[in-house]
Amino acid sequence: MKSEQRVNASGTAIETAAVPTSPAYQANLRKMSALLAELQKEEEQIRQGGGAKAIEAQHKKGRLTARERIAKLIDPHTEFFELGVYAAYEMYEEWGGAPAAGTVTGIAHVCGRRMMIIANEATVKAGAFFPMTAKKVIRAQNIAIENRIPTIYLVDSSGIFLPLQEDVFPDTDDFGRVFRNNAVMSAMGIPQIAAIMGMCVAGGAYLPVMCDHILMTEGSGLFLAGPALVQSAIGQKTSAEELGGAQMHSQISGTVDFREPDDDACLRRIRSLVEKMGRAPEAVFSHKKPEPPAHSADEIYGIFSAEPSRQYDMREIIARITDAGNFDEYKAEYGQTVLCGYARIGGWAVGIVANQKRNVTTSAPGTGEKRIEFGGVIYTEAADKAARFILDCNQNRIPLVFLHDVNGFMVGKEAEWSGIIRAGAKMVNAVSNSVVPKIAVICGGSFGAGHYAMCGKAYDPRFILAWPTARYAVMSGESAAGTLVEIKIKQLEREGKKLSDAEKKELHDSVRATYEHQTDPRYAAARLWVDAIIDPARTREALIEALECAALNPALPAFKTGVLQT
Repeated sequence: MKSEQRVNASGTAIETAAVPTSPAYQANLRKMSALLAELQKEEEQIRQGGGAKAIEAQHKKGRLTARERIAKLIDPHTEFFELGVYAAYEMYEEWGGAPAAGTVTGIAHVCGRRMMIIANEATVKAGAFFPMTAKKVIRAQNIAIENRIPTIYLVDSSGIFLPLQEDVFPDTDDFGRVFRNNAVMSAMGIPQIAAIMGMCVAGGAYLPVMCDHILMTEGSGLFLAGPALVQSAIGQKTSAEELGGAQMHSQISGTVDFREPDDDACLRRIRSLVEKMGRAPEAVFSHKKPEPPAHSADEIYGIFSAEPSRQYDMREIIARITDAGNFDEYKAEYGQTVLCGYARIGGWAVGIVANQKRNVTTSAPGTGEKRIEFGGVIYTEAADKAARFILDCNQNRIPLVFLHDVNGFMVGKEAEWSGIIRAGAKMVNAVSNSVVPKIAVICGGSFGAGHYAMCGKAYDPRFILAWPTARYAVMSGESAAGTLVEIKIKQLEREGKKLSDAEKKELHDSVRATYEHQTDPRYAAARLWVDAIIDPARTREALIEALECAALNPALPAFKTGVLQT
């Protein structure tokens, strides 16, 4: 294998990962390319919404689809950073599925202003809210709240999907939370614009009315109960237009601020309103003119390996994400299985906490004996270092970026004697109480308590992104299969049954296949455990987008940790 040496920003000579001519590099490249092609094909299918017939039916009503509306709303030649495209993936199949959970969410520029966009996709069950639809809208709202992002709602929904109402209606992360968030966002001064561009009925009618501006197109309907329900409830006969049409709400109820003839006119009006919004206060985070990375981002494909047995240097990934490849590595010779350091991404100062996937030789504390520390494992010294680094970043108002490829914390007698639980608790405390923006990228494995310490979903990252190679679970598929099969075998033996070697292998393979399916990033993205599955070569661009969003919120509460285990 060919390799080369260079010096990193902290002056340490490091050996690069396999260069493009090596077999290992080419093998990694082929695997990543195949994964990306598979995801691209799936995403194209998801973006078809309810399919060609449903799209045609929407067009016959004189209405655009959610994605067509977004394309006309955002600034020309800019990208829509979509979130949650895999929401509800492989779910609700007994109801015909709900591609992207029947709604489109993401961040884009409108009149030069960064906006969160939440749009019902009426081609999917008339835009009805499935359980994951409500959770997806709430996740988008929470991102808007945390980052103070003005929000546009493009409403075209028949309301709750009634066969699943018990899972949509009552809980804190269900339908009602959407309207609660509308009120909270308004109180926080986060601008909200709602455009009713189709049906908006029942409880869903509260969403637009709780926003700052309400627009409505001709032929749309806004009412708490439709004509059929009104007749059934009180015996009153009325047309949809008379009951809750755009003209009625514009002239009689006064609910609507702007009545527009069609989708195009409505979208132009939204842009006109956004163009007049005031600007957010200046960010408190350090920013200067960005510099391009030192190396091509496409090289990540060949450097990174998702194979548990293969090593790579995470510094080489960092060099292809950061400005000029610079990385001021913090305590570079201590706790080496977690890399910590300062850098800039798109001009924004960041602190990076990353799992190192190369094995390192070090001296054991107390004895000085040489030992091998395994890449991807968090040892006591690494947890201590990371906790202190996180504290420093909070002290200096520096956003944190976590790059996951972690098997978990070290186990065994030596680890326990060294205080691994205490050190891990300190790292988890620092992550939990951190007040600067946190952004997580799951590159490879993200297992067990290592996932928590590296700012997993439960630790309030502003954004949590995943590569196609991500794996997300309590433990790896092989470890889980071994554990679960052993438990099953002992259970059967207690019942007087003995399995042959072939039966044991069949059981092992079956358990592993199920577990591996559940660790796939698409499984996580379907449940909104990650916000987006991204191309590794676009990691820098995704992080810049996330940092630009985070900069919209200059408010940082006081940083306190409570009792730290020291």
